Amino acid sequence: MKPVLALIFILAAFVPLKLKMEAACDRIAPGSLSIGLREQIGQSAFIAVLGGFRSVIADLLFIDAYSAWERTDWTSLLLRLRQATELQPRAILFWEMAGWHMAWNAGTAALEDDSKSPATRRRLQHDYLELGKDFLVRGIAHNPEKPQLYEALARLYRDKFHDHAGAAENFEKASHLPDHASYDERFSAYELSYCEGREREAYDRLHTLYQRGEKQRLPRLINQLRAMEERLKIPANERIP
Repeated sequence: MKPVLALIFILAAFVPLKLKMEAACDRIAPGSLSIGLREQIGQSAFIAVLGGFRSVIADLLFIDAYSAWERTDWTSLLLRLRQATELQPRAILFWEMAGWHMAWNAGTAALEDDSKSPATRRRLQHDYLELGKDFLVRGIAHNPEKPQLYEALARLYRDKFHDHAGAAENFEKASHLPDHASYDERFSAYELSYCEGREREAYDRLHTLYQRGEKQRLPRLINQLRAMEERLKIPANERIP
């Protein structure tokens, strides 16, 4: 905890600005502090949090998490990310990076660890994937109006769990929120097209997107739509040119 305390003093000059930001954040989502957090970050840091340094401590913990990543110290990384997200549950970046570090970085490292048996490596990778998913799900619970976390969860389902239904659902949820990515609705339809028993629904969505005009008529959408026409045996006169 000594490095964290030292950084507190270094950043003391910036506290007034941070406190203004902290107050604004607390008005949006007050959030309670658990006794477990005191045990994790130490008494001095916990007192600093209670004294109004919540966002400062969270930022320092997040910086320390980056150092743990550089050292490939996955246990310390997980601990710091849990602490930072508990202190600042409205910080989208914290949740998104936590999910990425666990699922992509720690998970890949576990899978490539030649010192362990293949079965153990797969089990550890799965555990890290679940930790990544847990961060994103909890982040969404604290920030249900933010599309970025739904998008991150959709990518995790698609790329790591190979769960096309989960990916489709979360891309679709993101597509209904302000400031969502332009591809969310399209990606949801792509993922749905891989779900057995939902081919017609996927075709209807892809066709609706195609009908919106040239901006939506990207090569992948056209190829996917033509593949669905074949699978569903759409009559020739109803197919796209």
